[in-house]
This record gives sequence, C-alpha cells and structure tokens, in this order.
Amino acid sequence: MKEILNQLFAYKSLTKEQACQVLLGIGRGEYNAAQIASFLTVYMMRSLRLEELEGFRDAMLELCVPVDLDAYDPMDLCGTGGDGRDTFNISTLSSFVVAGAGQCVAKHGNHGVSSLVGSSTIMEYLGYSFTNDIGELQRKMETAGICFLHAPLFHPAMKNVAPIRRELGVKTFFNVLGPMINPAKPQKQLVGVFSLELARLYAYLYQQTDKRFMIVHSLDGYDEISLTGPFKLISNQREQILEPAQVGMARLTPESLAGGETLAESAKIFMNVLNDEATSAQKQAVLVNSAMALLAAGRADNRDDAVAMARESLESKRALACFKKLIE
Repeated sequence: MKEILNQLFAYKSLTKEQACQVLLGIGRGEYNAAQIASFLTVYMMRSLRLEELEGFRDAMLELCVPVDLDAYDPMDLCGTGGDGRDTFNISTLSSFVVAGAGQCVAKHGNHGVSSLVGSSTIMEYLGYSFTNDIGELQRKMETAGICFLHAPLFHPAMKNVAPIRRELGVKTFFNVLGPMINPAKPQKQLVGVFSLELARLYAYLYQQTDKRFMIVHSLDGYDEISLTGPFKLISNQREQILEPAQVGMARLTPESLAGGETLAESAKIFMNVLNDEATSAQKQAVLVNSAMALLAAGRADNRDDAVAMARESLESKRALACFKKLIE
C-alpha cells in the first residue's frame, strides 16, 4: 500500500490492474485503517479516472457473493448518492412503481453514509428483514416482482471499510461504485449520478457491456431527475438534455423534495407516496424517475407511454401491493 499511496500523492493515477489489486487487498484485510482512510481521502480530493473506476468495479464484483436472478430479467434503480441534497427516497420508491408496472427489480441498496436515510435504512424501518438467501430472494421475485439486496450481505469483504466510511461521514468512491456492483448483475439499469463527469465515465463503461441502461443527472447537482431544472439522460441510443415540461411535469423547488428531519418523517413520506397521498411534487418526482426506468428497460416505446405506465402502477396501488408482498 505504501507504494500505491506514494504514487497517488505524486498526483499519478492507477492502472486498471493496480486499482483492482489494491481493492482486493482492502477486501482481504491486508491493510490497516489508517492506510485505507488515506487511500479513500485521495479520491475525495480528485476525481476517479476511468481505469481506476473499472479496476475498482472488477474487484468488488470478484469479491461479492453472487446471486443468480437472470430468470426474472431484473433491473436495478440505484443512485450514487453523495449529492448532499437529502431528498426523500425517490429511487427506492420508483423501484416499487416499476415492479408494479411489470418489470422485475433487484434493488441494490445500503444505509446512508452522507445522507440521513439510505434505502436500506428506510426498508429496515418499515419492517423488511435483510437476507442473502437465494431461495427467499427468488420467492420475493415470484410474489412481489422485487427483491432487496442489502449491500453488506453481498459484499462481506467490505466490512473492513464500513466503519471507516461511517467515521469519515462524507462520500467516497464507494458511493460511485454502488450502482455498478449489484451482485445480481442486472442487464437493465437506471443509474443516477451526482456529476456530469461521472455520467460520462459511467456511459463509457456501460457502452462496453450488453446492458440496457439510462444514466440520469440533474444539471443542478441531483443524482436523480429532480425536476428542479433541466436534466441529462444518457442511454444506449442517445444523449439529451430535457426540461421538466418535455416529460409533462412541472418544475419543482428543492424544498418540495426534502426527505424530512427524522427517519419517522422520511417513512411517512415514503408511505404517503405508495398510498397515492403524497404532495404533487413528491408524486411527480417518483413518476418521472419510474418512467425513465421503464423506458430504459424497454417496457415503453416513448416518454408519454412510460409516464402513463408509472402513473397507473402508483394510482392503482399495484406499487403498494409489491411493497406489501416484499415486507410480508
């Protein structure tokens, strides 16, 4: 690790192979907490290079507990987090809307590190018991059309890093990796990222795969479609910038997307959305992200149809039914 740190402190980047090997070393417990913290700190002060991101991704997938859900053709809806906006749980809610619309979802999530309430935090609070039992996950896919993959159960090698990330309390490159290391390796994905630079890195790497994907980024900094201004979409087919009106939505204020001051408040917003009792702003934010996921998955041919499908899933309470079946 000393050689790697000296290389990074000299403003040099790592090759794909070096990045992969050092992360494998971290996962195998070969380095102490001070070395790991120093390593993470470098990437808080500069951006990841493409080769580094690729190497880190490969190491995490090599170390993870794999789960075969290919029979369900699942998709994931996952943001990098780290945008510092403390919105309510838009991507998690959108996962249930997408499942309610007929597209199976293998949702990868974790507790929040730089935000109050991560997807795992809200699901645990609402009564979900985390599992990595493949039979149970398959049963949930059969009955609910969705299963939840709590990252620590599938990435046990990262137990050496988790307390350091918690103590640092700020985003690290593990935020950036999150959507890329779903242990089910879904071939359909909606990814939210917190910067245009990261959107381009993700797009380049995803274009080297067979995935159907859409990368979303709101130009004012959200790692999802916030509708607070224009947003960028990058898919297999195209790259475009849209305004809220172009997807039939109103422009929202940042305040209208707030996730609440406490976990209980966040949970209330979450259930209000699923019960179709949310504010107009909350509902629109969930609908637009759900719609883009359905479009990315090939479930709809155009944006209008995708929004209509998402709306029907939410208003018919099919999304709520998926949630209830998952929690059972």
